[in-house]
Amino acid sequence: MSELQLLRAGHAPAVLAFELANRAYFAASITDRGDEYFERFTERHRALLAEQEAGICACYVLVGEDGSVLGRFNLYDIEDGTAVLGYRVAQRVSGQGVATATVRELCQLAASRYGLRTLKAATTHENVAFPEGADQGRVRPGRPGRDRRPAGHLVPARPGRRLTP
Repeated sequence: MSELQLLRAGHAPAVLAFELANRAYFAASITDRGDEYFERFTERHRALLAEQEAGICACYVLVGEDGSVLGRFNLYDIEDGTAVLGYRVAQRVSGQGVATATVRELCQLAASRYGLRTLKAATTHENVAFPEGADQGRVRPGRPGRDRRPAGHLVPARPGRRLTP
C-alpha cells in the first residue's frame, strides 16, 4: 500500500531516483528539467524544504511499499486560502488511478491541514492523464457541512472564474 508523505530531507535519494527514472517519460509531455536540475538536485531539494518550512508550499511524495517514490504532489504559491496544485507520477503507475486518488487525498489535506479554499491546476493539452474536471483550470476542495460533494471532489470551472466557499 502506498502512502502520501510530507516531503523531508530523507526523501532526497528516492526523489532523485524517481526523477531520473521517469525523465524521458515526463519530457514527452512537459518541458524537460534539464541537466542542471539533476546536477544541483541536493541544493534544490534543500531550498524546496526551506520554502515548505516558510509556508510557501507543501510538497508531498507518494511512497510505495518498497520505499520508492511513485509520485510527487505539490501545493505551491500558498496565499490567502489559495494554492496551485501540481503533480507527476511514475510511468509504471500511470493509468492506474494513482494520480486521481492521490489528488483527491491532497485536496482533503489542502482544506483540513492548510485551510485552503481554492486550488488552481493547469495542464498541457498533451497530458491526457490529468484528472477530468481539473483541465478547466480550477480544483476545489470539498467543504464539509456546506457542500454536497465529498472533500477532494474535482470541480471544473470556466477559466477566470474564482471558486470560493
